[in-house]
Amino acid sequence: MAKKQVKKKQETPASFKTFIKWFWRVFVGGIASVILLFLLASWGALGKMPSFEFLENPQTNLASQVISADGKTLGKYYLKDNRTPVDYKDLPKDLVNALIATEDARFHDHSGIDVRGTVRAFAFLGSKGGASTISQQLARQLFVGEGSKNLPERLIQKIKEWVIATRLERQYTKEEIIAMYFNIYDFGNNADGIRSAARIYFGKEPQELQIEESAMLVGMFKNSSLFNPRRRPERVKTRRNVVLAQMYKYDYITKEVKDSLQKLPLTIDYNPESHNEGIGTYFREHLKGFLKKWTAENPKENGEKYDIYLDGLKIYTTIDSRMQEYAEEAMEEHMKKLQAEFYHQNTKKRNKNAPFAKDVEQSTIDFVMNKAIENSERWKIMKKEGKTEKEILASFDKKTPMTVFSWKGKNNRIDTIMTPRDSILYSKFFLRASFMSLEPQSGQVKAWVGGFNYRNFKYDMVKQGKRQIGSTFKPFVYATAIDQLHLSPCDSMPNGPFCIETGKYGLQEPWCPKNSDGKYEGMRTLKGALANSVNTVTARLMDKVGPANVRSLAQRLGVESEIEEVPSIALGTPDISLYEMLGAYGTFANKGVYVKPVIVTRIEDKNGTILYEFVPETKDVLSEEVAYTVVNLMEGVTQSGSGRRLRHKGANKWNKMYDEIITGYPYEFKNPIAGKTGTTQNNSDGWFIGMVPNLISGAWVGGEDRQIRFARTKYGQGASMALPIWALFMKKCYADKSLSVSDGRFEKPEEEMTINIDCSKTTSTTEENNGKDPDEDKLEGIDF
Repeated sequence: MAKKQVKKKQETPASFKTFIKWFWRVFVGGIASVILLFLLASWGALGKMPSFEFLENPQTNLASQVISADGKTLGKYYLKDNRTPVDYKDLPKDLVNALIATEDARFHDHSGIDVRGTVRAFAFLGSKGGASTISQQLARQLFVGEGSKNLPERLIQKIKEWVIATRLERQYTKEEIIAMYFNIYDFGNNADGIRSAARIYFGKEPQELQIEESAMLVGMFKNSSLFNPRRRPERVKTRRNVVLAQMYKYDYITKEVKDSLQKLPLTIDYNPESHNEGIGTYFREHLKGFLKKWTAENPKENGEKYDIYLDGLKIYTTIDSRMQEYAEEAMEEHMKKLQAEFYHQNTKKRNKNAPFAKDVEQSTIDFVMNKAIENSERWKIMKKEGKTEKEILASFDKKTPMTVFSWKGKNNRIDTIMTPRDSILYSKFFLRASFMSLEPQSGQVKAWVGGFNYRNFKYDMVKQGKRQIGSTFKPFVYATAIDQLHLSPCDSMPNGPFCIETGKYGLQEPWCPKNSDGKYEGMRTLKGALANSVNTVTARLMDKVGPANVRSLAQRLGVESEIEEVPSIALGTPDISLYEMLGAYGTFANKGVYVKPVIVTRIEDKNGTILYEFVPETKDVLSEEVAYTVVNLMEGVTQSGSGRRLRHKGANKWNKMYDEIITGYPYEFKNPIAGKTGTTQNNSDGWFIGMVPNLISGAWVGGEDRQIRFARTKYGQGASMALPIWALFMKKCYADKSLSVSDGRFEKPEEEMTINIDCSKTTSTTEENNGKDPDEDKLEGIDF
């Protein structure tokens, strides 16, 4: 009998059960591990994580801003990060749209991590795009840092990035995250953050950016080094067009707009922001000194000092950006012409001592050059390195590649090869200059130009540098005489030779000043004497009031430089800064009240809290009547004296050649102007200070050393060297009606004058100088 076949019951293979069991174990374990990993990361087990407080206030280095009186940013103070934060409301809509379309299309739909993008990135190993959200990228920029090449480390960094991104999403709104991302990114070329980038690459504020400009900057987020518009413009243009295509893809712009913008060339307006560039470079450097003192005297609540390079202060200054720009333009226009003529007159064929004057002895030249060598950076560095003096000196005679200043070079710089010794001599060929302008009623400084190129000539000749002041000191003598003796501008004095004898005022020998025109005859009114800079009349006034009283008045007018109590100060022998002189002259225009010059109105911290507000420092120095009388005297300088070329409509053919080369004639000012020129011995310094009722401006021009000068007074006098800068500046100011620079009369005192200033009935055969500038020795033809 056959065996009965029994059908076996089908059972699930043990291996499959095992698989299912392990699958769930791995799945659950994997999820648990990921959760644990995230928890460990959040607890700091995978490395330090930012605290809640730190997330609330991320510590980024913020540059301090120097802001002009008209609301423009003159420059910034920073060490590494040139960053100034911008609020979301100040970001243009197209800029935000470009970022979202390019970097994180689902930005408004996720909470820090784009799950769909992450899965896609894992599935295709990143070949179809990454998965980093804007929040993740911000977390990396703020807290995580650049990705490591080591795979385990990179994985840990990514986990920390995810954790921080979710925290940021809980802590901040989407708008705040967008703003933070724009503010933190380094766009290269010192453009840290969107505001610096907009200003540096386009010369604009962020809200002024066009769509194509916004697209270019957003394109740089991919890699600002790789997509640098200055080095790789074609690559940047291609990337910009990708961004525009993304904006079209996500319906932020139309196809027509995309097509038209993609055809545009890549155009940038590069405006580098560094301590050596931009407007107001000398002023910003001087301002550092003010801030250094202020930060030392005004610590934070916790006792720490404010750091102008890191704390994002806002320093509101008195400088008017328009006036500052006009002042710098005026100086450059004039100095180019003046320098060309100086070089022409001092070629080796004409002057073997060039750039030093012909009459300077070789021993003096050697002394000046050796002093310059010992003060050079090369000398100081090699000295620190332990080099011997012989080794150091030898290095100054070895030719080396270098970049030097040149009016004809690109950005005023040329590459050349010369010895360091020759480079020092070369730099001395360039005449130096300074200019300052202030409002006499408030003391607020409106323009400050310490030189014509801060990168190459860093010494500030507005306040740091002091030179003999020449005839611009004479108004102090006249003011003392009018104040103490109640003299009138119409009073006359002899124009004959005059000496102050030995023993008086402690003199060791007689002091007998000479008139520059060599004439000693007749009588001169005080107004005519000041207008024509008659030295003998000034000396007579000095003898009547005494050097001590003149010195005292100058000090009360704000002059802090040393002034000896000797009669010769009447002719301007003291070394005084342009800054001090303008503060003093401001007293005359401000009805006898001295107002200390001001450069900062207030300082705020990064949150807008006011830390400092200036309080004007004033004092009564002269009566209103005396001050007005001095102004009236100085008006004569521009009416019939050394400053009257301001009134000229033109000149004859011979003078026209000189005018075009040196001065920029004609100026044709018709409004009241009070002022004074100054020319020191041997034409070493040329000065001019001019005033209208609400603005005082002054200029100085001279060589780096007093031995560097024009041979002829025609070129070396203040009316030729300095006055043109003032005139060019004022013409620009008057052309800009938004500035409201006064062209009216100086205000007379309300009370009846007791000093006679109407000299129309005064007669003198020697009041006029027949068209000759009084500071000139003689007029000579131009030596071409």
